[in-house]
Amino acid sequence: MELAQVRLLVTDFAACYRFYAEVLGLKPQSGAAEGPYEKFSPTTGSAGIALQDRAMMAGILGELGDEATGHRSLVVLRVDDLNSYIEQITSRGAHLLHGPAAMTDRMRVAHLKDPEGNLVELQEWLLLRA
Repeated sequence: MELAQVRLLVTDFAACYRFYAEVLGLKPQSGAAEGPYEKFSPTTGSAGIALQDRAMMAGILGELGDEATGHRSLVVLRVDDLNSYIEQITSRGAHLLHGPAAMTDRMRVAHLKDPEGNLVELQEWLLLRA
């Protein structure tokens, strides 16, 4: 078994596409900026994040037609230099909710939300520093 991706169901596909591609700097697989589906990959690793238009999935699973409420996901991205990455993404429109701050003696984190309200945690693993 292999984890192919984590898929987020979104209502405003174009805004979320812009956030993951232009703000966070993840690479889109096909460039389908209007949806209804797109997978994003970081520069390293094999895991990916995908966006799926909620209305399309509601046609398959009717219960998804209801508006999403509450926090249903937390996307976690590891970066080598948290301060540098935060500087880059805030210059492109990201707004931090928290951090950067120590989570443990091994990790620093920062938190933000995508346009749909999904939480994104940025991690810098301190043990990997040379």
